[in-house]
Amino acid sequence: MKLKSILAITSIAIFAACNSANQSANTTSAPKEEKEFEVMAESFADLQILRYQTPGFNELSVQQKELSYYLYEAALCGRDMIYDQKSKYGILLRKTIENIYGTYKGDKSTADWKSFEDYCGRFWFSSGNHHHYGNEKFIPACNADYFKSLILNSDTTSLPKESGESVAAFWTRVNPLFYDLNVEPKCVDLRSGIDNIKASSNNFYEGVTQKEVEDFYNKFPTTGNAPSWGLNSKLMKVDNALVEKVWKSGGMYGAAIDKIIYWLDKAATVAENDQQKEVITKLAKYYRSGDLKDFDDYAISWVKDTASRVDFVNGFTEVYLDAIGKKGSFESTVSIKDMEATKRIKTIAENAQWFEDNSPLMPEHKKKEVKGITAKAITVVVESGDAAPSTPIGINLPNADWIRKDHGSKSVSLSNIISSYNIATAKKGTLDEFGLNDTVKERIKKYGALASDLHTDMHECIGHASGQINPGIETTDKTLKNYASCLEEARADLVGLYYIMDQKLIDIGVMPNMDVAKAEYDSYMMNGMMTQLTRLKLGDQIEEAHMRNRQLNAGWAFAMGKKDSVVTFVKRDGKTYIQVNDYAKLRTLFGQLLGEIQRIKSEGDFKAGQALVETYGVKVDKVLHKEILDRYATLGLKPYRGFIQPKLVATMHGDKVTDVKIEYPTSFFTQMMEYGKMYGYLGIKN
Repeated sequence: MKLKSILAITSIAIFAACNSANQSANTTSAPKEEKEFEVMAESFADLQILRYQTPGFNELSVQQKELSYYLYEAALCGRDMIYDQKSKYGILLRKTIENIYGTYKGDKSTADWKSFEDYCGRFWFSSGNHHHYGNEKFIPACNADYFKSLILNSDTTSLPKESGESVAAFWTRVNPLFYDLNVEPKCVDLRSGIDNIKASSNNFYEGVTQKEVEDFYNKFPTTGNAPSWGLNSKLMKVDNALVEKVWKSGGMYGAAIDKIIYWLDKAATVAENDQQKEVITKLAKYYRSGDLKDFDDYAISWVKDTASRVDFVNGFTEVYLDAIGKKGSFESTVSIKDMEATKRIKTIAENAQWFEDNSPLMPEHKKKEVKGITAKAITVVVESGDAAPSTPIGINLPNADWIRKDHGSKSVSLSNIISSYNIATAKKGTLDEFGLNDTVKERIKKYGALASDLHTDMHECIGHASGQINPGIETTDKTLKNYASCLEEARADLVGLYYIMDQKLIDIGVMPNMDVAKAEYDSYMMNGMMTQLTRLKLGDQIEEAHMRNRQLNAGWAFAMGKKDSVVTFVKRDGKTYIQVNDYAKLRTLFGQLLGEIQRIKSEGDFKAGQALVETYGVKVDKVLHKEILDRYATLGLKPYRGFIQPKLVATMHGDKVTDVKIEYPTSFFTQMMEYGKMYGYLGIKN
């Protein structure tokens, strides 16, 4: 599981208080930044591109740098797959716009060209033509005739045409893919009461209904130590029979996967220790076999690797892009341990059993023994696939409940990513517009960064690791279906919310006082009830799992506490604000909802889960939404942010790596074009 950033909207100054390398006890620690490093880069459409540094990289040994370089290459070699997973036309469309962007001979000073350029940026940012957050299809702002002229005035010999296809025929074929909103309208469609498989245009399924998919996988056992069936394959109908096309060497995506294997094999030769070498070797074995039992074997070994400074994730991991939560999208993160920032999250993880024992869950839903939670803060070296350019701020893996229960898990917070967000947010915060009053604003400015860090830490290392499914109950992809991801994120959020107002955090030395908790409650309710709506178009309902989870938690607590006015809306000068009147009662409500969502997960209660999400997590008050959009529009901010990736450059002596330098590119557009040329291993049909 990964915690998606809420920073780009008014989550507000959750991270706005911390920019300094030397932090006092009441703020988060941040990686030391090089002098004059500019975090802000290009902006376009609704997007602000940022940059991040990787403190500590230059302190690594040559062997660790070489290892990082090989893992970096393995990460980027999988980039093509996310484009194809989001749409079977994804690589075709990307190669088309890359050809235009790189070879167009006409005037690049016009408004139409700027519109095309913005479209390219949006496409690369979203790894396709569906919005990275809302999942709806977007089209170029320039008209189709102009787009056609771009194609005709570019290198037509390099277009991704089919054999013998004319340029005119090519344009006829791709025109509706770019411009017709009825062709693949949504990448992921989570609406209730429809066939979510048919309505979703991602490339995980083809020619099958949701019932056929569910019937197919219902034949596989999911209790005990069963693998995550379907995680690494496309399910399609061939000659009227359902067939899985497995993502592996020699299978679907084999050309890209073989490149990943090549770099993993090299990485294994310079591993820091035997355990890490075993992890890398087992991942390569899984990529060769496609056997999900090999994947679980790798995941167990990965959990055991707690000593290595360099770490990585590479594979088909999160299932948010699948409406019914089975298929894993490709992502990779390469990182090094942030030694100083790790102290806080490690302290929380060391008390995991106390948190489990004292949680408001029903006794039968608690783990009797919480095993092997490894927690650390990391500085990211590179991210790719579904982890970039829009990145998580926290990660907890593996996702398999039985591995987490029997072998443990790793929880990480991405400290240098958070640091860059902090710096960018501090420059143009929105707290003054949406904060209730000076007391709330000053508390968030003082404690908001630490509060959010603590919430992230507990969400990842305590939240996702807590609770257990009842014996005989199947996995949530079967029981909770299209609501599984939202409910899991809501459950993990609630663990963090419940415990951030506990004396325990003060006692173990990770929180100075309860004002930190109040800052988080103010921020969370403000974001969940109001400011995250800046990411939606007026009239839309919420579909993204993390947004649903936040509104569900905030909205349910608001409704349940209405009688006692625990949280209320306040009107002042025609503007709406959220006010927490009783923090202790709000904590109690969060605890009650946590217990109920854990019960839903433990018992596989689909109807109760569906009712919670649909009632509190989906619907949007249109009047309030319009007010928020109007107020936000006056601030001149972009609601979404993502990152240019650092670049590793190896110094070679013959075929031996003698050093690796890290560079920080300044142009997102240039990097996307370079990636297309260097890591384009898949064809337009896979």
